[in-house]
Amino acid sequence: MPLDAPELLGTEHDGSKSAEFCKFCYENGEFTNPDMTLDEMRECIIEQMEKECIPTDIIETAVNRLQHLKRWKSKSFEV
Repeated sequence: MPLDAPELLGTEHDGSKSAEFCKFCYENGEFTNPDMTLDEMRECIIEQMEKECIPTDIIETAVNRLQHLKRWKSKSFEV
């Protein structure tokens, strides 16, 4: 998700805004769902974007970018 507005940013332990994570995933310096797998995140993203009637090609691009985000980058996944 683009982090192009302050209200979309998650928060750190000290209440400051996170420059890396959104408010849906990161709050008070921790992931809101720390046990979520990359596959579960993919499913969640697809479901939410389909509800918003976002075109399939944009959904596919977003889902393919997930593995490159800091949260998932350090983990080994099969795609």
